[in-house]
Amino acid sequence: MVGDVHGYLDELLAALAEQGLIDAQGAWAAGNARLWFLGDFTDRGPDGIGVIDLVMRLSAEAAAAGGYCKALMGNHELLLIGAKRFGDTPVNSGAGTATFQAAWLLNGGQKSDMDRLQDVHLQWMSRLDAVVEEDGHLLMHSDTTAYLDYGSTIEDVNDTVHAILTRNDADECWDVFRKLTKRFAFRDEGGAGAVRELMAAYGGERVVHGHSPIPYLLGEVGSENGEDSARPVVVGPHVYADGLAIAMDGGVTMAGKLLVVQLPLRE
Repeated sequence: MVGDVHGYLDELLAALAEQGLIDAQGAWAAGNARLWFLGDFTDRGPDGIGVIDLVMRLSAEAAAAGGYCKALMGNHELLLIGAKRFGDTPVNSGAGTATFQAAWLLNGGQKSDMDRLQDVHLQWMSRLDAVVEEDGHLLMHSDTTAYLDYGSTIEDVNDTVHAILTRNDADECWDVFRKLTKRFAFRDEGGAGAVRELMAAYGGERVVHGHSPIPYLLGEVGSENGEDSARPVVVGPHVYADGLAIAMDGGVTMAGKLLVVQLPLRE
């Protein structure tokens, strides 16, 4: 299981190698192992397209070896798709007018990623699933219950999100992006109830998510702009919400750690 990468390709390669998933040349070395990425491959870090290229290649190599490497759709995938497709087209944000291009830049969009973005990357991102249940783990990018707005089963959610991206309506795409940018649904009082609501609909015994950096969930970092000088100490996933939620975003964009962890956790 891999948390948010955000363009940090070198850190990803090092973490995958440390876990024996790739060899010194960066090729799949894990045989029939199963590897999931929780989304957010681009933005903020230096080489988002390089990350996507790596995950696409490892998916093919893992399949050939009898394993698999799969990925979920994060809000930054929706953001990059929107910035490429709709650019400065105004969308109704609920708080006045917004554009995907402005939101992408505001959220760490990298010109080098946009320059190298090809149709094959866009097609791959737009086909990613939003929710998956695997071995009792309910996998989703964002710690939000907004997925329930898109269907009462996993299949419904994924079909609905794919259909919206296929229809190519800027406002509709913006609405999905906005909802899947919500966070902290599992963190406070009632958090365990929110997890249970998702599992009642979609199955699983635990939710595994990225999106919200662990330092935020622990309250160690005040702002996303890195104004807080305290260096977050992330050693592994954060288990919370009565043990029902596992957070996997180690905060690599804020000098945290890019997490590559085997599930189930040995606790």
